[in-house]
Amino acid sequence: MTKKTDKKKSAKKDSQLILRLDKTDRDAFVELCKDLDTTAAREIRAFIREYLKRNGKE
Repeated sequence: MTKKTDKKKSAKKDSQLILRLDKTDRDAFVELCKDLDTTAAREIRAFIREYLKRNGKE
């Protein structure tokens, strides 16, 4: 097993964040993510990580 695989297994996602937003915004965001060959979840996780890093909580 490689270190990368080890890290992936230990970084298992086990929590959810539920949020409400306007359907138009949600649909536009999901569509843009598809156009950019990514997922909404991936981009939201990246935003949260960057926000934590910028604000000294990482």
